[in-house]
Amino acid sequence: MDIIADPLFYSIAIPAILIVGISKGGFAGSLGMLGVPLMSLAIPPVQAAAIILPILCLMDIFGLIAYRRLAHWRNLAYLLPGAIFGILAGSLLFQFLNDDIIRITVGAIAVLFTLNHWLVRRHDTRTAEPNMAKGSFWGMISGFTSFVSHAGGPPLQFYLLPQKIDKTLFVGTTVWFYLVVNYVKLIPYTTLGLFSLENIGTSLVLLPLAPLGIWLGVKAHKKVSDALFFKLAYLLLFITGVKLLWDGLTALVL
Repeated sequence: MDIIADPLFYSIAIPAILIVGISKGGFAGSLGMLGVPLMSLAIPPVQAAAIILPILCLMDIFGLIAYRRLAHWRNLAYLLPGAIFGILAGSLLFQFLNDDIIRITVGAIAVLFTLNHWLVRRHDTRTAEPNMAKGSFWGMISGFTSFVSHAGGPPLQFYLLPQKIDKTLFVGTTVWFYLVVNYVKLIPYTTLGLFSLENIGTSLVLLPLAPLGIWLGVKAHKKVSDALFFKLAYLLLFITGVKLLWDGLTALVL
């Protein structure tokens, strides 16, 4: 079986997949977007996204088992059509995106999401209502960023968080959203030839981490205060985003 053999890759990929699983299990929200930025420190971003996608699809099944009865169906009806359109746009634009542009895109998303969390979101006390226009727009942005780097969480949170819905209902809504989005992404990822034998083999090696990460996330969601985890994870996300931005910009300019 063809797999990546570099030990450095696995030293980054194993904690990255666990963080994604913990996030999928309902703990630490959109910090699952750390997966591609972290793994992009060792391999090209497109390869990282291809390796992670089958693992995400398995995680979605475990997440659905845990939160299958909980979702804000009205919000999903607004979000999902836009998300599918965003995935289509990403697949059509894929040929124009090289590794450095994707590094810049992923890095910018990570940095802007972190700065928004640090500087804006915590001071917003207003409560919003579900809205078709906003849901369609943010669903489209989420679908596009999810296609590029599995970073659909920030746009999704920009739409959902101001509604201040119950935490468990929020998690259930995101579980259903990502289930649809990730399985739809399998189609363009396959047609674009991103599932090489090496990528699939490496996904299979990392696959056992999926249920472990989900289990840890479900346990943490029920029992653990996530304040310290959030602080450390957002700091790591910011540093990783800055590193990817630097690498992408210097490669394009120099």
